[in-house]
Order: sequence, then structure tokens, then C-alpha cells
Amino acid sequence: MESALFIHRLHFAFTATFHYLFPQLTMGLALLIAVLKTIALRSRDPVYDEAARFWARIFGITFVMGVVTGIPMEFQFGTNWAPFSRFAGGVIGQTLAMEGMFAFFLESAFLGLFLYGEKRLSRQAHWLSAVAVFVGSWLSGYFIIATDAFMQHPVGYSTAADGSLQLASFWDFVLNPWAGWQYAHNMSGAAITGAFVMTSVGALYLLSDKWNAHARVFVKAGVITGCLFSILQIFPTGDQQGKMVTELQPPTLAAMEGLFHGQTSAPLLILGQPNEEQGRIDNPLQVPGMLSMLTYQRWSAHVRGLDSFPKENWPDNVPLLYYSYHIMVGLGTFFVAIMAISLFLLWRGKLFNTRWMLWILMLAAPFPFIANTAGWMTAELGRQPWLVYGLMRTEKGFSTVVSAGNSLFTLLGFMGMYTVLGILFLFLIWREIEHGPTSVADLASNLPTAGGDSKAR
Repeated sequence: MESALFIHRLHFAFTATFHYLFPQLTMGLALLIAVLKTIALRSRDPVYDEAARFWARIFGITFVMGVVTGIPMEFQFGTNWAPFSRFAGGVIGQTLAMEGMFAFFLESAFLGLFLYGEKRLSRQAHWLSAVAVFVGSWLSGYFIIATDAFMQHPVGYSTAADGSLQLASFWDFVLNPWAGWQYAHNMSGAAITGAFVMTSVGALYLLSDKWNAHARVFVKAGVITGCLFSILQIFPTGDQQGKMVTELQPPTLAAMEGLFHGQTSAPLLILGQPNEEQGRIDNPLQVPGMLSMLTYQRWSAHVRGLDSFPKENWPDNVPLLYYSYHIMVGLGTFFVAIMAISLFLLWRGKLFNTRWMLWILMLAAPFPFIANTAGWMTAELGRQPWLVYGLMRTEKGFSTVVSAGNSLFTLLGFMGMYTVLGILFLFLIWREIEHGPTSVADLASNLPTAGGDSKAR
């Protein structure tokens, strides 16, 4: 039974983690494409139109991959987590259906108009299609976050005679206070991913001395957006999300911070290795009193440790939760530093010629994906041992009729298929990057000159 539960959890963790590599990029790019189209509409500069067109092609490829990898997750609720679906489906089915029927179709329909309707639509109508894609993608994100927020902090429900949960208040459910800050924190992470990827491609072009006019647009838009959202990721969104965890999931906070014993003037751990057997942090590097200050705004505040709660209510993998949280926070700090330095160089007019910084920007593209994955691992590991916090334990929610062997077989199949999909995705993206920010038909007339710029400059 224990091994079957582990395989079911691993199965869903793998499919969800792989799937979210794509939506975080599309949601981030949707915002940036809308910004590029807005500037193009106001300035009538063809470089911005071509930049938006280029990133729309990247968006389209990523969107398809997101759809293909997202569909199996819906089926897993019924096959691998049937008791959970029966228990909570009367509530979370609302937002999952709304995400599919409203947000997804809004996003996909207007994406088709944006990709193929530019010559048939007016400039204003084409701009509106870009805005609609942005609204659809971010609305889709909210419905998914509202679903997860119910699992983290259930509100707006009633209990039926058979013990299942039913929707009692739609607005309480959709406007869950947990969802607001979780959504803001999540979407700032998506914007950071889009910004870093756009900046990385621009830096690649500048280092290669190709498509320089477009590359400058990519780097400028990416750095400004990345700097803004990297700061928002820490404050206020990360700060407020942390305070909600402190109030509503105190065992999670203790595990995230490696606080095995409650303390007054609790320190903030920067580095260290959790030793769960002995209830301590080995080799700690810490800031005295800082955790108390961040959580309760008082240096002398008492912060409850894991010893304040029954062990059966602890997150079931404290070391992994601890490391996931610290990887997320560490990379978030790293993003602020990179983007702040880049913004300073941009302001001084030196960024486009500072090769060492361009190399850093180009190589930094994978790290927001890692940070977002670590962030979601923190949220979901921190919710354990509950599927719906305080109402249903994880061990009660999986399909016991599906054996560990059956689940492992399908997991291995998904791993093989997703490996092929991942390679195909990278191939298609690299082909678009090689073609550059104009269509293939226009490529000959936009080859780099001796100075490196295209005619669009």
C-alpha cells in the first residue's frame, strides 16, 4: 500500500512538473507579446511588430506542448486519485471546468487570430487579439491557482450526507484569500521565466552579432520586466504568501525554515543541512532574530517549531521541503541581482556592449524554470500529509485498485514519451531561433550586414 501511494504521487509529480515547464513560459511571454504589440501600435516601428511575431511563434509551439502534456493530468484524477475526485470534485470541478471552457478557448481562439490574422485584421484588432491571448492565459492561471488554493485552505464548501464536499459559496471559493497572493506570486514567477528567456535569446543574438535591432528590443524588454517582477516575487507577493503559511499552515513554515524547536527571536537560516533524526540543522549559517521579524514583525516574537505539532501532521519529507524552499529563495535573490545589474548597465547605455553580462543573461535562461519548479514543490510538499488541508489525508485519496506495478508501468511510458516531446520541443524552438525574428520568406532580405544589423534597423 505504501509503495503504491509513493508511485502514484511520483507519477502525478512527474507529469505536473513536466507540464508546468510550458505554461509558465506561455504566461510570461503572453504579457511581453502584449507589451511589444502595444509599443508597435503606438510607435509604428516595424521592429516591434517583427519581435512580437517572432515570440508569437515561440508561444505557439510552447502552447501546443502545454496542451499535450496537460490533458493526461485531467485523467489522472480519475484513474490514480479516484477517492480524492469523489471527495472534492463537487468543488474543484467548477474551476477546472471554467479553465477549460472559458480561459483555454479564449486563449486558443485569439492565438489563432494573432498568428494567422495579421494581414486580415486592422492594426488595432490585431493588437486586441494579443491582449486577449494575454487575458486568456492569465485567467487560465487563476482558475488553476484557485483549485490548488482550495486544497491548501478550503473555503466555500459544505459536507454532503455521504461525506463528500459540495460547493456552498461560489464567490468564497473563487475569491479564496489564499488564492490571491498565491496567484500574484505564481504569475510573477511566470513573468520572470518569460523575461529571462526573451533576454537570453536577445543576448545570444548580440553575442553572435545577428539581428541586433531586434536583440536590443528583446534584452531591453526582458531586463525591465525581469527586474520588476523579480522584486515583486520577493515583496510583496512572497512576503504575503509566507505570512499566510505562518497563519494557516504553521507546521509547513517550521519545516521550510528547518525550525525543529520553537524559539523566541528565531533565526533565519541561510545555509545548513536538516538532520531530522536529531532534530537540528547541521552547519548552520543564520541571521539571528530575522525569522521572527519577517513572520511577526517583532524581533522578539516566538515562532513555533515542529516540536509544537504532532509528528503525524508534519510534512512527510522535511529535508526535501527545506531544500526546495531554499533553492527557490536563493534563485529569487540571484534573479534580483542579475536584473538589477543589467538594468543599471542598460540605464548607462553599456549593456548591449558588455559581453560578460550578456553571457550571464544568455546562460541564465534555465534557472527560472528550476526556481518555479522548486516553488511548486515547496507548496505541494508543504501541504502534506493532506490532499485537502485538514480534511483529507493523502493516504486516503489514491486509487487502491491501481497497483504500484501498473502505475509504475504507465509512469515509465510517460517518461519515454515526454523525453521525445522534450527533444522535439527543443528542436523546434532552436529552429525558430536560427530563423530569427522575421518570417522565413523575409529571411533573405533581413540577413545581417557587415555591421551585424538587419535592414529593420
